[in-house]
Amino acid sequence: MASAELNSIALKMVARKKGILAADESTGTMTKRLDSINVESTSESRRQWRQLLFQTPDIGDYTSGVIMYDETIRQSDDSGQSFVDLLASNDVLSGIKVDNSTHDLAGAPGEFITEGLDGLRGRLAEYYELGARFTKWRALITIGEGRPSDYAIHTNMHALGRYSALCQEQGLVPIVEPEILMDGSHSIDDCRSATTRSLKAVFEELDAQNVDLEGIVLKPNMVISASDAPNRASAAEVARQTVDCFLETVPASVPGIAFLSGGQGDEEAVVNLNEINKIANTEDLPWELTYSYGRGLQAAPLAAWLGKAENVAAGQAAYQTRGLACSAAREGVYSA
Repeated sequence: MASAELNSIALKMVARKKGILAADESTGTMTKRLDSINVESTSESRRQWRQLLFQTPDIGDYTSGVIMYDETIRQSDDSGQSFVDLLASNDVLSGIKVDNSTHDLAGAPGEFITEGLDGLRGRLAEYYELGARFTKWRALITIGEGRPSDYAIHTNMHALGRYSALCQEQGLVPIVEPEILMDGSHSIDDCRSATTRSLKAVFEELDAQNVDLEGIVLKPNMVISASDAPNRASAAEVARQTVDCFLETVPASVPGIAFLSGGQGDEEAVVNLNEINKIANTEDLPWELTYSYGRGLQAAPLAAWLGKAENVAAGQAAYQTRGLACSAAREGVYSA
């Protein structure tokens, strides 16, 4: 696809006041979520849950795109309209998770590699025909004794480069997701170091593999203290360290950055995003700064729904509340 078309899609993905809903949970993860509300996980119950989200009134006001799982992109609403067409009717782009999850990295205890490159070109062509216009691939980097290793960073970022090149070949905008895992007790400075190394490596790989940076969206972690760290950094420090790290590592040609929430709490993820965009409102940053949250948008509506038809409206109201909160934070104007 022409680079102008990829750039147009990427810019739409990071449009002002909007974010990307990550609804790409695997069947195993969705089963755990449904178990938590005592709902049996079946293809139908999972379809009903995604339908609740996708039919939320005015979803297009605060949602630019939805990342789906293989099962979901093939499903339809009660009327028989495909989820892809349902979302498109609200001016929401459809995306698809294409990696085959993380696995132990041989020769590197405590580190991981993402699999799924074999046969990817053919799968991407099918997803394009199904209506997907962007994709997601997650690389997972851990912090600990001797971690992250150069080996883990190199192998994961090389895979992200290969994935990205294949996606653009098929007319799909790749979401490039190098995530520094928040688990542990490491400091914000440790996170800053690992994030810097990973981002420098991934952009070296993207350049080496002829990926058009104007046709990608970066989905990184914020620079943040680990979940169990003593004296965790404030939202203001998270924002400052994150922006400074990205100014050092992310080329200006990248259209936008859609932050992942990782292990942050719902409110923490919103407040941190708000602080980042408060900086963006006063400094001339080269990229759009938005979000791509999953659990942070879905936990409240799931608890309101409880698998009951009579609770669909309550679930949608809860989703809308979360979406509008994130939308405000994306503009730097959120207040609790």
